Formats: sequence, C-alpha cells, structure tokens
Amino acid sequence: MFFVFSSCVEKKTKNSEQPRATKKVSIGEIEQGIKSFIQNKTEENDGFFQVTDRGHDFKMKLVRVHTEYLSNLGPKSHFACVDLADESGDVYDVDFFLEGEPGFMNVTETSVHKLNGKPYYAWKQQPDKTWNRVPVKEAATRLLGVIEGSDSFEFNYRVELPEIKGVAKMWIPIATTDEFQVVELTSLNVPVEYKLIKDKDFNNTILYLEAEALQSKEVIEINYQVTRKERGAIDAPVPTNALYLADNKLMPVGGRFATIANEVIIGRNGNSLMKARALYDYIIDNMRYMKYGNYGRGDSNYACDVKTGNCTEFHSFFISLARSLHIPARFAVGASIPSERNDGGIDGYHCWAEFYAEGKWWPIDISEANKYTALATYYFGHHPANRIEFSRGRDLILEPGPASGPINFLAYPIIEINNIEATAKTTFSFKRFTPAS
Repeated sequence: MFFVFSSCVEKKTKNSEQPRATKKVSIGEIEQGIKSFIQNKTEENDGFFQVTDRGHDFKMKLVRVHTEYLSNLGPKSHFACVDLADESGDVYDVDFFLEGEPGFMNVTETSVHKLNGKPYYAWKQQPDKTWNRVPVKEAATRLLGVIEGSDSFEFNYRVELPEIKGVAKMWIPIATTDEFQVVELTSLNVPVEYKLIKDKDFNNTILYLEAEALQSKEVIEINYQVTRKERGAIDAPVPTNALYLADNKLMPVGGRFATIANEVIIGRNGNSLMKARALYDYIIDNMRYMKYGNYGRGDSNYACDVKTGNCTEFHSFFISLARSLHIPARFAVGASIPSERNDGGIDGYHCWAEFYAEGKWWPIDISEANKYTALATYYFGHHPANRIEFSRGRDLILEPGPASGPINFLAYPIIEINNIEATAKTTFSFKRFTPAS
C-alpha cells in the first residue's frame, strides 16, 4: 500500500548546476528536509498536507517526525518516518524516502506504515542490504488491553460501609449516558434513603447518603448495563469553560510547569497538536508507572519531582503542562474493562485526559501508552471501547459537600464519619455480553 508524490522540495542557487563533492547527510539535515517538504506543501494547500491513499484524499496535520528512525540508506538516499493526523483524528505513521544532498533533497516516495499504531507491513533487510516490505497479520491489540469499535458489559460497583460510630456521609459517582457510552442503571441497592445530586461545574451525577451505626458493614451495590464506543478525536467549538485552563489544587499551572513545557516544545513551535504530542512523549520518556509512595492523588508536583505514579499522576502532569501552554485540557475517571477475559474482578479505577487542538477534543491515555509502547500512537487520539466513565473534572463542588472541601476527583466513594475522612471497601466486577474472541 503506497502513494507517490510527483512534486518535491528543491532549493537552487546560481551554482546549483555545478558538480559538488558527495557529502554524508546528517540526521538533523534529513529531519529538516522532511519538515521543509511538509511545511511547504501545507502552505500550498490551505494549511493541510494532502495525502491520497486507497482512493481516498486525506487532509493531514503534522504531529511529529520520528527522529529515532531517520537514517541514511546509501549515498544520497535517506529515510524518514512521520506521524500525520487526518481530519477525523486518525493518526497515520507514514514512511518517506528522499534522495539528494543537504538543501537538495527530493521526496521520491511515501507509504502508509501504520494507522493508529497498527502496522500494515514490516520492514525486512535483504542480503544485499536493501529493505523490503513484509505483510503482517492484524496487530493483536486486544491482548494489550484494547477493544476497538464497541463493547457491551455488565458492571458491578460494590461498597461495604465501615464501622460507623456517629453519622457517616458518603458520596458515590453514578455513571451516566453520553455520546460514547449508553448506561442503564439496572439495580441500585442502598440500605438507607439517598438522593442524587449534581456537582457545580461538571454536572456529574453523584449519590449522596447519610448512615448511622445500624448500617455498619451494610453493602451498597450499583449494577449497570453498558454499551460503549471507541473514542477518537471529536469536533468541538473552542471551549469557553475557563476551568480547562485554570489551576487546580493538585494541578498547578505556570511556574515550573510553564518552564518545562516551553523547554519540551523547543523545535516544535507549530500547532497545538504538535505541542501536545511533545508533552505526551516527554511524560512517556520521563515517568515510570509505579504504585509506590504518595501516588494516586493526581498531584502534578509529586509527579514532576518523583517521576513515578499511577494514571492520576501521568495525566495530572500532562494537564498542568498543557494548560501552561494555553492548551485546554480536562480529566476524567472510570474503570478499564479487561479485554482478554469476559468476566471477573477489575483492578481498581482508571483515569485519562483530553486536550483541545485544531478544532477537536483529543483523547489520550499516557499511562497505558507508557506500559505498552507499541500502542503509544493509538493512545494519542483514542480511548478503547472497553471502559466506563464515572465522572469528570477535579475539585468538585457539591451541596451538600464534604467538610474537607471540594472533592479532588471521584472514582471511589468519599466517606466522612463525624466530618472526619474514612474509607470504605470498594470492588468492581464485570461480565461481557459479547465474548471476546
């Protein structure tokens, strides 16, 4: 599968026709050559780099050049690999072949290598040192946690109340239907009266109850039937919610986050999409997924200092950096549904993020990309179908609300006994309607 461009970038001087000594082209010169080609073609085509493949015309935006794959193939022959995003939000990994010397390199061929991280072919070196494309089977992303298209399952949210001496107050997120998930609340078993309330800024639905000593060790069970779609980049007007650019208690904006963000994007001063990808890569390259220490609070300062954490640290750090570049970003939390089995328990909550660029909200999952580097391209612009979302936002303001103030984020229940924070044993489980193949 390939397509060829007949035009190319060529710079000429008065002496361009004179013979010149062959000079080995550096990696930096190859990078500049491919960037110049894409930039020139983008300017010629109303802000888009145009690609034709399999009978379709795509309008693309540059996301990044894979500097790790730039190479010399021989005298005056070079190779580059570039990520380009189309109007729908799909990301294409495109291979470019160039010929010539610095300042005179021509793009002779391009071919689509991957779509959203899934390869169409592999490269195999031949005995004569040339490279051939070798077809590969469909990537087994299901074994790496990804179900594409859609997924349907039952989801059980179970809470055991602790020992209560006095009055307990509890807040539990209630999953609701939106454009990517259809949620039916099939049963709600609560041992006391309750009410459903909304938070002030993000319109989350939250179950609020008050319990006494008689309800100690009682169980709350919430059961859903869920059908969820894989999520890609979605068109949206420029966000007017100032919260997407503002500080949060544990996600500061500016200061050292602005310093880091501006250092990260040096050389990528293009569109917001390129800047966001640079931040995404920076976090993948510099953080380790590790449930150790004071993790799980979504504390950007902690993530910046320690460079470890779970999904909350990864995405909080990204949001602080993105907002420091005036890129709107937002936080959501729910649970990932195992893809490799069809029922059983779930290992806790999971969170993710989105940022706004080029007229779209782009979903990302940096902690999963950090675990499975083969899917780093997929998770920049996609959330798989096998998940459920509970709530959005940080510093949730409720009425009635906890004595401790706004809720950091809401996945597990928040419980206070006599206005003092407590914990309740919480477990998630699922059963898939359509068995995984």
